[in-house]
Amino acid sequence: MYRSGTFVAGQVTPTTDEQVQPNGVDLTLASVFEQREPGRIGRDGKTVGARRERPVDAVDDGDGTYYLPPGAYVVRYAETVAVPDDHVGFVYPRSSLLRNSCMLNTAVWDAGYEGRGEGLLQVHHDVEIAVGARIAQFVLAAADADGTYDGSYQGENL
Repeated sequence: MYRSGTFVAGQVTPTTDEQVQPNGVDLTLASVFEQREPGRIGRDGKTVGARRERPVDAVDDGDGTYYLPPGAYVVRYAETVAVPDDHVGFVYPRSSLLRNSCMLNTAVWDAGYEGRGEGLLQVHHDVEIAVGARIAQFVLAAADADGTYDGSYQGENL
């Protein structure tokens, strides 16, 4: 069963009333990165390729806006998420991304994960996205779990 937005808001910091939705909490854009070197995913380990943070292209209200031509980007969310031990988290793109020819890909967020996560933003037509813009929605579902997350991304970007 998916949990209410009010419940999810208790697992996400910081949040504003505007971010709380009926079934989740909107995550906002903190920064955008471009991968510059190859990574590696092996049978017994992984390496994330080197990244470069994209510069902010314009300043509006002191925060800035990214101008993104078509391509793939790693986006970091501004909020810290803590998935309760008896839940699983999912991140979905907000429809405004889809309506602007963009797609946000993410993975399952396991029970016990805590951090400031990232997603893969695919841009299919030029778009401008402001720092602090709501780009994703985080939802939680009650779940049976065999333990809690203890992987290398625990506490990421904190």
